[in-house]
Amino acid sequence: MNIGDLVVRKSYGGDVTFRVEGLQSDAAVIKGTEFRLLADSPVNDLIQVPYEPQSAKTRQAHIKAHQTLSRLQQNRMEQAERNREGLMQEWTAQQEPAYFEMPGKVLHLDGDPNYLKKSMNLYEQLRVPAEGQYVHESAMADTLYRLLPKVRPDIVVITGHDGVLKTRQPYDLYSLGSYKNSQNFVSAIQVARQYERHLDALTIIAGACQSHFEALLRAGANFASSPGRILIHALDPVYVAAKASFTSVRDTLNMNDILHNTISGIQGVGGVETKGSYRVGLPGLNDLSTLKVNPSAV
Repeated sequence: MNIGDLVVRKSYGGDVTFRVEGLQSDAAVIKGTEFRLLADSPVNDLIQVPYEPQSAKTRQAHIKAHQTLSRLQQNRMEQAERNREGLMQEWTAQQEPAYFEMPGKVLHLDGDPNYLKKSMNLYEQLRVPAEGQYVHESAMADTLYRLLPKVRPDIVVITGHDGVLKTRQPYDLYSLGSYKNSQNFVSAIQVARQYERHLDALTIIAGACQSHFEALLRAGANFASSPGRILIHALDPVYVAAKASFTSVRDTLNMNDILHNTISGIQGVGGVETKGSYRVGLPGLNDLSTLKVNPSAV
């Protein structure tokens, strides 16, 4: 077995496909290929699999991810059509409406460089303006303190790796001390809320696999994982951020879409009612050169 090999765990019935990140004499560090899970495992519990994911859970995640992407693209087209129809009601037939779009800007902090790369590729595909930073979870609060005034995002994503520390027995699911990185996420959320306290002025999406959902919401997150303390898909935070970016400032995000159409489902992500960050501007940017300026007003 070598670093980079794809494996599944026998003791878990091969439910999730991992990539080997590190090897010791009798143990391996493994990372989920689709789910935000970083774990240690005895080498003798691992089975190498081909480079096509074979576990049922991973195949199901691929299918759901494709459906989610298609739904986001469909929503994007429907948004453009609503914009056009809304403007047509205000303009005469001789004046074809021209407008420009201002989707919400995302600042995405990720504790995993591979998942960050996947996330940034999806933002680009969906035309969501986004800036991404690979930051260890323990440094996210300090990084946000530095970046928020500079980037001035509408949406912040705080994610990486987390999990219940089952080595601490007995463990309490409602104690932050029982989680690998939930306290780090809470600290980062608190910094973001000190920067902007209004929930609709800065949308915060926080958490990773099995994160302390209630603590993240209490700290000020709009959306968080994981209500059911389950594994979340690597791209679930991106899905929520994209929905926030392209939902009008006049509307709240469709909670049914968020809770039922994320890849991990209602047990993976939850949150509170939040307005979108998307704005339409007039006239179209190509028309700005035709605007007449009153010299006395300059």
